[in-house]
Amino acid sequence: MTTTAVLPIKSFSANAKTRLADELALGPRRALVEAMFTDVLTALRRTAAIDRIVVVSADHGAQRIAGGHGAAIVEDAAVGHSNAASAGIADALTHGADRVLIVPGDCPLLDPGELTELLGLDVPGRTALVIPDRHGSGTNGLLLTPPDALTPAFGEDSAARHHQLAVAQGSEPHTVSVRSLALDIDTPEDLALLTETLAATRGGAAHTRGMLNQLARSRG
Repeated sequence: MTTTAVLPIKSFSANAKTRLADELALGPRRALVEAMFTDVLTALRRTAAIDRIVVVSADHGAQRIAGGHGAAIVEDAAVGHSNAASAGIADALTHGADRVLIVPGDCPLLDPGELTELLGLDVPGRTALVIPDRHGSGTNGLLLTPPDALTPAFGEDSAARHHQLAVAQGSEPHTVSVRSLALDIDTPEDLALLTETLAATRGGAAHTRGMLNQLARSRG
């Protein structure tokens, strides 16, 4: 079974992670977005069960980083995360993928071992595995077999919505917890939890870890 990972990423511009503006100035905020994106790409590339990576973005910096990791690039018209994910699905179908794994670019703790376990699950038929965020309401990942098992609709309360969409589109939904996909970084609280988690662990998220360490030294 061939698997394509789809990674939609917004621009690294001033509009990136605006809810962190009170914590981080524009430069560090952009650097954080780039570092997290790079760590997610690295985790995907190190997951042997993933045959192809597709980055959906209009940002030239993101496209450059994606190309450096051997990812295919789909130009994004910047019309939202759900539409970008759908563009990645369309590309995966064109290239004959049996399933797609959709993940965000702001989950830098993503672990290749956990992805390998996820992709090894025996879930036959037309299925949609919904991976919730740490609050249980949002969606931080979708594993769709086949790639068009449902039409992505991310946003507030999207975990329940994805279950409903799967049923409506003839797919069987399942909720699957993936610890390293639970924490996405949008708010100061998320950033504080990420910093605390990195301080308590060794290895992983090398680019994000390095960026936050550099920021802490500059503040010190």
